[in-house]
Amino acid sequence: SAEVLGELRDLLGEIESRTPRGLVIVSDKPNGFIAGADISEFTRFTDTGDARRAIRAGQGIMDRIESLPFPTVAMIHGFCLGGGLELALACRYRVAEDEPGTRLGLPEVLLGIHPGFGGTVRTVRTVGAPAGMDLMLSGRTLSARAARRVGLIDHAAPRRHLRTAARSLILNPPAVQRPPWSARAAGHALLRPWLARYLRRKVAAKVPKEHYPAPYALIELWERHAGEPRRMIEAEADSAARLLLTRTASNLVRVFFLRERLKAAGRVDGHDPRHVHVVGGGIMGGDIAAWCALQGLRVTVQETDRDNLGRAVARAHELYRKRLKRRRLIQAAMDRLIPDLRGDGAAHADVVIEAIFEDVEAKSALFRDLVPRMKPDALLATNTSGIPLETLAQTLEAPERLVGLHFFNPVAKMLLVEVVSGPRTAPEVTARAAAFAHRIDRLPLPVKSAPGFLINRILMPYLLEAVTLESEGVPGAWIDRAAVRFGMPMGPIELADTVGLDVCLSVAGILAERLGGEVPERLRELVAAGRLGRKSGRGFYEYPKGKPVKPQPDKARTPPG
Repeated sequence: SAEVLGELRDLLGEIESRTPRGLVIVSDKPNGFIAGADISEFTRFTDTGDARRAIRAGQGIMDRIESLPFPTVAMIHGFCLGGGLELALACRYRVAEDEPGTRLGLPEVLLGIHPGFGGTVRTVRTVGAPAGMDLMLSGRTLSARAARRVGLIDHAAPRRHLRTAARSLILNPPAVQRPPWSARAAGHALLRPWLARYLRRKVAAKVPKEHYPAPYALIELWERHAGEPRRMIEAEADSAARLLLTRTASNLVRVFFLRERLKAAGRVDGHDPRHVHVVGGGIMGGDIAAWCALQGLRVTVQETDRDNLGRAVARAHELYRKRLKRRRLIQAAMDRLIPDLRGDGAAHADVVIEAIFEDVEAKSALFRDLVPRMKPDALLATNTSGIPLETLAQTLEAPERLVGLHFFNPVAKMLLVEVVSGPRTAPEVTARAAAFAHRIDRLPLPVKSAPGFLINRILMPYLLEAVTLESEGVPGAWIDRAAVRFGMPMGPIELADTVGLDVCLSVAGILAERLGGEVPERLRELVAAGRLGRKSGRGFYEYPKGKPVKPQPDKARTPPG
């Protein structure tokens, strides 16, 4: 915050007058070094002049740290993000605690801006252009070991050795490490345009410039000024100030605060589940189970179809291979995921999640069999995408026990989980369900039981209108392209295939029954033909290798608009 920067500025004045042997910067906070700027201050700027002055003030403090005539060490534990990492990069050396909770990164691009306290210069200077630009453009975070491998820090050490490592760097300061020659060469004036073009193509494949200007501004900043550090820092302030006042940054900051509110909804003490039992080994059930096991929980998957179980386990292994990488960790996650043909795990689970197909009678019959075998204090949840909880709760002796945990497909990528309360759901049950969602690193969104809940109530009219357009002869590829150009991450036709056309049909039927409207006949036809979307290999599009093959419309036709 501005207050903290002001305090740091005053302390630097005292330190500069003393000329000590060295300086170690360490945080007294138990959860991390510095988690970044005070994002609430982003909203107070009304013109670029004010924003630029604030940024230049921060740059000046970092420059003073960098210019100190004695060794400086940033001793990092926990989160070191954004402005925190920029401060660490201003130090001559960096040591970080080699623990799972240590994360280093520059996530500003996720808020619609880029580093502004000299980070664009110092990151590239420290690790080279390829790794430095990738870190800033992706917004991803690194573990201490990964940061050491790319040269972002000098040492990754256990907590008990951290002070010793910092002291050693002060008393016996080595030469400042530099990136390898090949990484430095990428920033040469002759090669910069080539790398800049490559980076633009890479960014353009993910986000359009008109909706996400920050990564493009960062690339232009580096391409034009990388050879002139002082000029680049000034240009960095100009660019960051302009970005702060864009609608994109304003909206992304708003999304950040909304996420923080949802995270807070899941912070409930006293609920620490160890065992999850998932009933249903299809796409949703299997992937929910796989995700829970990835998060360190013991998971039993109840499914009578051995082929479904086999496919669920195979998808889980692929997820773990991509996320965990190390064979030991992959095997540990696989060991936590236990196929359960008879459903014996229900008797021992702390959380039981029903994730079978969308049919009231089938779910009700399952609950009649399942509930008597559960622990009295176990959480009972349904993954229904639209059936009212009061309908499902009618078969239960204790309807206050039932809560909705509505995951979205693909489970591993969709952060949001709707925590659905029925008219008789007990408040403590809702709180425990939100805490469980938080425990498995999802964002719990509390909603009331209503047709379509919240997300599908908003989403389904959009998807159904796209289906109607397609049935009227507008090629799906045109519809999707128009939506992506508008700013959607995925077109509605491909999204319907991803959600599952059977799920779309079920939710559309519920909404039509309760709220009126029509279900497109085209949707019924595709589901009846077994074309359920990505999960079945065919929907509106075909998915031979998991990616859509979109038929190209006749070039003689002109897309509308």
